[in-house]
Amino acid sequence: MFTQEARDIVVNGLWKQNPGIVQILGLCPLLAISNNVVNALSLGLATTLVMTVSNGAVALVRNLIPHAIRIPVFILIVAALVTVVDLLMHAYLLSLYLVLGIFIPLIVTNCIVLARVEAFASKRSTWHSVLDGAFMGLGLTLVLLTLGAVREAFGKGTLLSGLDLALGPRAAAWTIHLAPGYDGFLLAILPPGAFIGLGLLIALRNLIELRKKEHGPHPA
Repeated sequence: MFTQEARDIVVNGLWKQNPGIVQILGLCPLLAISNNVVNALSLGLATTLVMTVSNGAVALVRNLIPHAIRIPVFILIVAALVTVVDLLMHAYLLSLYLVLGIFIPLIVTNCIVLARVEAFASKRSTWHSVLDGAFMGLGLTLVLLTLGAVREAFGKGTLLSGLDLALGPRAAAWTIHLAPGYDGFLLAILPPGAFIGLGLLIALRNLIELRKKEHGPHPA
């Protein structure tokens, strides 16, 4: 089942066309919610779920949708899925839902979701579309998670703070304190810290690609 095309989709989503550090899409939630690991991971997984299901749904019905109205129909499908996710989080993860706030409903307007639906799912098979949605979402989640971990570590000296919002009061004891007595670096958890952190991640990715080209096989 995992053909070369499927492997390319996986690699593109996680690295070559990563939405967060290559395509630079969805900056608003990426920068606003990545102030700690729990918030970043929660939004990333919610976005991944929406992207996976919406890609699959569009791929299934793509031949039934008139070309002239495809964009409104795609948005309607995405909006319906986001509403389901929004209501489920409101029902079962209320504390976390209140922290994430408007950014869950705003998944509807996230350009990453609509871009993959229009550019990929509307033209490809259902299996490949689901795979693309899943790994594009996971690629974004990895960027969110990395950025959230770095910002939380420098900004608060902790990891997994706020885990009780998702898993209940007992999970509060699972917070990792990296440096007891550390007062925190305020810039790291403010919006400028998000821009700096994302810029460093992009620079690191570009450096790795440059080194790979320098040490790659040379033509005869």
